[in-house]
Amino acid sequence: MATQMFQGRGQLVDRLMAQVGSRALAIGILKKRGDMNASGELTAKGRERDRMTAGERAKDRASKASGRPASDFIYVSASNSTKLKDNES
Repeated sequence: MATQMFQGRGQLVDRLMAQVGSRALAIGILKKRGDMNASGELTAKGRERDRMTAGERAKDRASKASGRPASDFIYVSASNSTKLKDNES
């Protein structure tokens, strides 16, 4: 998977570009999400997301969707998704 190269911080645009196959499409998506302004600069929200690794962003998405803390999730890099941690009782 091409996006495996873009796991680190500061790679938000490159990772999305690798996922969608086009820099123009990636920029359009980031603008629509509010992560980038009309002139192509990252907004405060975009800079915050750009400072995260791919795993941190995935955990953040899962946390927002579920209402659970991000620490409850494990990142699965092969699918750029998360799964819940096993209960440690």
